[in-house]
Amino acid sequence: MTRASAGARQADGSAEPLSHRSLRNEVLIVLGVSFGASGLFALIRYLGVLTAQQSVRSQVAKLNSSAAPGRPWLDLALQAASIATAVVPVFLVVHLLGRHGGGAGAIGLDRRRARADVGWGAALAAAVGGTGLAFYLAAWHSGANLTVAPSNLPDVWWRIPVLIASAAENGLAEEVVVAGYLLVRLRELGWGANRALLASALLRGSYHLYQGLGGFAGNVAMGLLFGRIFQRTGRVLPLVIAHTLIDAVAFVGYVTLAGKVSWIPVPR
Repeated sequence: MTRASAGARQADGSAEPLSHRSLRNEVLIVLGVSFGASGLFALIRYLGVLTAQQSVRSQVAKLNSSAAPGRPWLDLALQAASIATAVVPVFLVVHLLGRHGGGAGAIGLDRRRARADVGWGAALAAAVGGTGLAFYLAAWHSGANLTVAPSNLPDVWWRIPVLIASAAENGLAEEVVVAGYLLVRLRELGWGANRALLASALLRGSYHLYQGLGGFAGNVAMGLLFGRIFQRTGRVLPLVIAHTLIDAVAFVGYVTLAGKVSWIPVPR
């Protein structure tokens, strides 16, 4: 096999390292089909919020909305398809890391330390989840954030399973791509740890901008924390677990408590 042929190999059979240009292009393409594109749409939606003839707080950011109101089986099929396709970028980056970079093990997406990862993930979720809720409420009361409605799904048997699956999809996709993959590739591109961390955190904040400045700032802070943890441990699995638990509690807690407790903002 020659150097110029597809899938070129070194003498020991391993894949040849990517050039700086190829590595940069790979990162741009991955972000272009995942969270970079999400950040662009979130920015446009936020500009729409600012130019609407309503206060920011009175507008609603809907998560997990019904895709086919009044048709629960079609709705379920569309929810499942949406969740399944949303995790495709995870398979893409694991595949790319497998070709150049060590695969899932390079970002700690394996079961070598599963028990410790679960423990760290649960502890991190408990610490970050409560802080995040307090920050959202403060941002909402200040008028900097939209009213976030974590679920607009019909009250049918599959609502809770779909919300939990959506939480798992969020945790897996965001942490694997934005924390694990991106920080590894930026390091390989020669970026310093702090510069790469800031870029990852700003990306995380950007695709939450549709929630308002509070959503942006809160997720930048979360990105700085999660990104630094990854940089120090090389393990993305605890972050996936923590993010999944945070979102699952938020989604299920909302449909359980919204309208029943006065301190949870609900759309008017």
